[in-house]
Amino acid sequence: MTVRDYAGTPPYPRFVSGSRAPATWGMWLVILTEGIFFALLFSSYLYLRSGATEWPQGGLKAPELLVPSILTVILLSSSIPMAWADMGIRRGNQMAVRAGFGIALTMGVIFLALQIHEYTRLEFRANTNAYASLFVVITAFHGAHLFVGILMNALTQVRAWAGHFTERRNLAVTNVALYWHFVDAVWIFIFLIVYISPHMG
Repeated sequence: MTVRDYAGTPPYPRFVSGSRAPATWGMWLVILTEGIFFALLFSSYLYLRSGATEWPQGGLKAPELLVPSILTVILLSSSIPMAWADMGIRRGNQMAVRAGFGIALTMGVIFLALQIHEYTRLEFRANTNAYASLFVVITAFHGAHLFVGILMNALTQVRAWAGHFTERRNLAVTNVALYWHFVDAVWIFIFLIVYISPHMG
């Protein structure tokens, strides 16, 4: 359902939420563009692995799965409060945005902190070999996207506490939630390709 906010006299409507709002199309374009970048990285990883006699290369161990599994649960679970916030504000529930975004923000920060801690335990550097380069680039690229999502989340929370959103004006909430879900979905592929696949021979 499209919502319009008439600034001035008709016929000059300004869409402030819904699928016809220009900002919604803009966010989908961002997601499509970034999705292509990730797809290229995944393709490079799989292509190099297909031609390698051993993977990981250079006698490196396959990545441990305990912490990445915990990270996966944390990040995917963070989509639940984001969805709650998005649905809540459409009913005018201000507290849903404040609480939902706050919970998701906390989970995102925990994810990044654990991921950075994992980097300190790696037995290789980004320039060790092709496997190491792809591992670091893919996971760091995703981490950068999550960091952007955290900043977007924080800014939207400030606006939410200032009372900027209603059941009719909530486009920013929806767009941040869309971006957050995208970052979460990408991690599923990272977990399967970068962490799980090296254990599969």
